[in-house]
Amino acid sequence: MAKTYLEQTEIEALENAATCSRDRLFITVLHRVGCRVTEGTQIEVPDIDFDRRILRIEHLKTRLLASCSSCGARLGRKHSFCPSCGERVAALVTKAKERRKMRELPLDDEMLRSLREYIDSGGPIKRNGKTLLFGFGRHRGWQIVRDCARRAGIQDLVNPETGRSRGISPHRLRDAFATNAMKTDSSVEGTRMLQQQLGHQSFDTTARYRKISDDEHRRWYQQLWDRAHKSEN
Repeated sequence: MAKTYLEQTEIEALENAATCSRDRLFITVLHRVGCRVTEGTQIEVPDIDFDRRILRIEHLKTRLLASCSSCGARLGRKHSFCPSCGERVAALVTKAKERRKMRELPLDDEMLRSLREYIDSGGPIKRNGKTLLFGFGRHRGWQIVRDCARRAGIQDLVNPETGRSRGISPHRLRDAFATNAMKTDSSVEGTRMLQQQLGHQSFDTTARYRKISDDEHRRWYQQLWDRAHKSEN
């Protein structure tokens, strides 16, 4: 079975391949917190509550809403005629709708210590009245992870659904966090906690992170027949 997610040893190799403390911490945060790359790059120092041992994450999601220019009815992207008034849709009237979600994520001792050391050493960047933990955007975040993977010699992974190769990216760190969490506790309660941590709207989206290794699959298959033989005897 092809490799589909990063192992802990590979995460450590990524961290060790970082050329500065900022990049190393960025990789650590994505993996140990499981946040999205845009959430990680937007972290401000006040978002870290050392007393309560939490990190506040704000997720901004933008959705385009299309409507008929004649009657204002909601339309899908593939509509040629308005389902309400029947007029031919010459052009869609779109409006961006923003939805902000705030969630508080727990931090462990090691993560808190790394954050404190980085802040005390003067790592954060002050910009436009904000004190940003990293001070770079989404594109640079992708570059950092990709370059560290290249220096560490980590091979591309395989998408388990399509079989296609995919490079090492910030989302693969989030994926590794979620996969490890599911391997530790795949109960309904554990999956609900992971859903909260990742900020998923749907429980089913979170449940997809339950991946299996070759050994797990082999043990499961063997147990099926062991039980079958016992029942026959």
